[in-house]
Amino acid sequence: MIPREYRGVAIAVVLFLIVQLGALALVPEFVESGYQPVEDPQDPTNSLVYIVAILIATGLMLAAFRFEFDQLVRYVIVGTAGLLAWYVFAALMDPTLAVVPSAGVSVALLVYPEWYVIDAAGVLMGAGAAGLFGISFGILPALLLLSFLAIYDAISVYRTEHMLSLAEGVMDLRMPVVLVIPLSLSYSFLSDADSADASEETAETAVEETAGDVLQEATGTDVNEDAGRPNDAHKDETGTDTDESPAAPDEDDRDAFFIGLGDAVIPAVLVASAATFSPAPDLGVPVVGLNLPALFAMGGIFVGLFVLLGWVMRGRAHAGLPLLNGGAIGGYVLGSLIAGVPLLEALGIAGFL
Repeated sequence: MIPREYRGVAIAVVLFLIVQLGALALVPEFVESGYQPVEDPQDPTNSLVYIVAILIATGLMLAAFRFEFDQLVRYVIVGTAGLLAWYVFAALMDPTLAVVPSAGVSVALLVYPEWYVIDAAGVLMGAGAAGLFGISFGILPALLLLSFLAIYDAISVYRTEHMLSLAEGVMDLRMPVVLVIPLSLSYSFLSDADSADASEETAETAVEETAGDVLQEATGTDVNEDAGRPNDAHKDETGTDTDESPAAPDEDDRDAFFIGLGDAVIPAVLVASAATFSPAPDLGVPVVGLNLPALFAMGGIFVGLFVLLGWVMRGRAHAGLPLLNGGAIGGYVLGSLIAGVPLLEALGIAGFL
């Protein structure tokens, strides 16, 4: 990798780490505040409910993009960002006063969605969501959730490819459903997005003009709006078409790459769950409740992240959750065994036998 790609990797690692540590710090506050939304976190059917909800939400978003309800999706995401930010701020201050900064997050996303605004909101959302899910899912439900979503992510990226369509749609919204990893200090997500919009409009105009040329050739009628422009202006004197397609941008010239926010949140759910429900002793780390299963789950996530980023740097889209969730699960199991937790208990199935 070139030096600025190392910088990008470092930024990604820091963002993932903040999400995980933030979730661990919020877990006891969420429990004390009674934010646990389920009666029995150990019930495996909790995973089924959330899996169905995720599938429905994905279908609704794809339908919204298909029928051009993009702005509706945008406002839903902004509202969700404000709500999750409120959960985070309410754990740190008076819940009534927490309305002010959480509303500020939503306003900032609407008014100035630059990359650092999106990443800051994404980290808040990620820590809040991972903490809430972590206290809602016991070990077995968390393992089931991560396993299913890893398989689903792989299928939706490599087979059906509908996750790529979803990613393309949400990227245009400039919302914190992705983490923006800049590779250049001068990078601007707003300028990059505006340039992409302009390029798309130029491409559409070129298609329309080309269609006009073809229609004229077939009917002998000039249908181009600019009557003063020769229809063969794109050809040289020999009649050879000199309008060359622009060369694909060099991968080394890109100024940013993107990681789905869910790639940071979903594996962190197991970290928060392990810190909450594992019988392994606490390590006594200040501020964050941490035990060996949670610590090793974090380590496994970063192993998966480094592999994923290596693939991303080659310029190809890849499913992140198989690596990240797989790393989290493998690390969690290893940490549990080292901590002396029996395997069946570590997997959360001892109570069902």
